[in-house]
Amino acid sequence: MQEGSNLVALALDMMATLFVVAIGLLLFAVLVMYIVDITQTKQAIRRNYPVIGRFRYFFEHIGTFFRQYFFAMDREEMPFNRAERSWIYRAAKNVDSTVPFGSTRDLRHPGTVFFVNCAFPTLGEDAMPPQPITFGPQCAQPYISASIFNISGMSYGAISRPAILALSNGARLADCWMNTGEGGLSPYHLEGGGDIVFQIGTAKYGVCDAHGKLDDGRLRDIAAHRQVRMFEIKLSQGAKPGKGGILPGAKVTPEIAQIRGIPVRTDSISPNRHPEICNVGDLLDMVAHVRNITGKPTGFKMVVGDEGFFDDLFAEIVRRGEQAAPDFITIDGAEGGTGAAPMSLLDNMGMPLREALPLAVDKLCEYGLRERVRVIASGKLVNPAEVAWALCAGADVAVSARAFMFALGCIQALQCNKDTCPTGITTHNPRLQKGLDPESKAVRVLHLAKNMVYEVGVIAHACGVASPRLLQRRHARIVTANGTSTPLNELYPWRHPQPHVMRDEVENA
Repeated sequence: MQEGSNLVALALDMMATLFVVAIGLLLFAVLVMYIVDITQTKQAIRRNYPVIGRFRYFFEHIGTFFRQYFFAMDREEMPFNRAERSWIYRAAKNVDSTVPFGSTRDLRHPGTVFFVNCAFPTLGEDAMPPQPITFGPQCAQPYISASIFNISGMSYGAISRPAILALSNGARLADCWMNTGEGGLSPYHLEGGGDIVFQIGTAKYGVCDAHGKLDDGRLRDIAAHRQVRMFEIKLSQGAKPGKGGILPGAKVTPEIAQIRGIPVRTDSISPNRHPEICNVGDLLDMVAHVRNITGKPTGFKMVVGDEGFFDDLFAEIVRRGEQAAPDFITIDGAEGGTGAAPMSLLDNMGMPLREALPLAVDKLCEYGLRERVRVIASGKLVNPAEVAWALCAGADVAVSARAFMFALGCIQALQCNKDTCPTGITTHNPRLQKGLDPESKAVRVLHLAKNMVYEVGVIAHACGVASPRLLQRRHARIVTANGTSTPLNELYPWRHPQPHVMRDEVENA
């Protein structure tokens, strides 16, 4: 008994000693921080309020996460609110997406879009799936696709290997396409077996020579892959028009460096434009060159700024002949996303998709080119209403990147520009990537794509048309500044019928 008591006493003495040592170390650390704070001159708060002032930066950091989970209302957050994310999560998991008691969406806010229901909606037995459309019918290898919702550009580098694998397999399962982004074609894009749109960014990663110029041999090698169905020349993207791609050096692994042809662990900064494209003539020349080399449909992606660009471009196409036109134009809104961008551009540059898309479509109609050029809409199209609006406005197809990131498990941690993504989507840290299982996430990509198409169809049927591509501008209304709504076709009148709608279908719709 005496020996046991001695052991207990010894243990208590040791614990007391450790506690005193810990307190001493803590006090020493506080003293060191106090001395550092009052002697440094870079931060006034820490100099005036040593030690305590450090908590400001800590609370500022964790405030983002507290607001997301505890304080923000369902429709308050940016860039995506809880209601938007919740629908995507449910759609990706293929679980019930109905909600009770009524909408939390404010229908009185200017700019709100809602759809005009028909007194006699389309019956289920009369409904039709989206009909296939052809990109580049005059090309040696045209591309035919029925998909109205596809995966927008996310490069290998910006997102991880398991994320690329999940998306590429999901694209195959959903029978939609995925865009490579400007980082080149990786083995993981091909491994999934889905259709691919290869994006040629301003740095031309994957298809450039040693001097950064377009390499026809490499271009042919890319085009030789059966899965690569189209080529997209990126002029600009919504989050940073006027600025090239930015991949921090921390994310440039040896494999990514090899694919892109850049140094390891060095910031990958693309030029802010293609040096050889100085005017609309140069742009059409490059489109024609890529199309001739590859034999596949070729178009370009842009953010609309100066609307005079379309007059110059389309007038030049009319002068050269319709064969000179791009096979498609991807219109990206200023609300588009990215892994990294200067805030000055992210917040202030470019035209939102709500204004840019109708403008681009109407200009194509004005010059008689709408039948020739397909229009792809991009920019925060993450729910059925936004996709349906884009179809009403005149798009043939919608694409999204961030919707599919949510399908992979993104929690909007806002760490895409670092190598610390907690869900493994935008990091190359093997430990963090373990959480992303490509096989199960590919199924979620499938479910999101299928449920998106289904619910866009639900909107179309409520409007009285049989298929999503039969939606027209008269089926949508926009709330104006005085609180009343105006039909979309009055704000942006059609000059001609939508090309993806047969004329007899327009009359009977």
